[in-house]
Amino acid sequence: MSFSLYRSVPNLITLGRLMLVPAIIAMIAAERWQAACVVFILAGISDAVDGWIAKTFDLRTELGAYLDPLADKALIDSIFVSLAIVGVLPATIAILVVARDVMIVGAFMVSWFLHKPMAVKPLLISKLNTLVQLGCAAMVLGVKAFDFPAGVWFDISIYAVAFLTLASTGAYFEQWIRHMSV
Repeated sequence: MSFSLYRSVPNLITLGRLMLVPAIIAMIAAERWQAACVVFILAGISDAVDGWIAKTFDLRTELGAYLDPLADKALIDSIFVSLAIVGVLPATIAILVVARDVMIVGAFMVSWFLHKPMAVKPLLISKLNTLVQLGCAAMVLGVKAFDFPAGVWFDISIYAVAFLTLASTGAYFEQWIRHMSV
């Protein structure tokens, strides 16, 4: 294997995760819950694996710095919207999750257009937010796939997603305001 191909392994894994998104959406739309749950878990594992490989073997790239969060956003936003459309999650939580990502991407674009680009560097609150969002989505898919009772954990996870999504939005907005000298 050539060094350049070896160097691309984390990005290729990320691209694979991105390609799983339409499949998961189709499975949710068709209410093929077990398949959607399994593929979603594989996508989540691929996120951990590509990050571990990039860090462990010093294979981080500029492309990967943009591609990995893009794949995360595509996966999370698509899952939340799909689950809201089929009536499994409240639409308000899907709107909140998507609005946060649109605002963050919009802020990065504005800073870039104004020739004051920001470095792509996730905040700790954002990493926690992503983890809780993925956990909530996995729980919901698992509940649907294996007929587990959701119980109080459903409400707790929804409130945790809402709180962390708002907190993360605020943290990025505050960082962007400082960066842009507003």
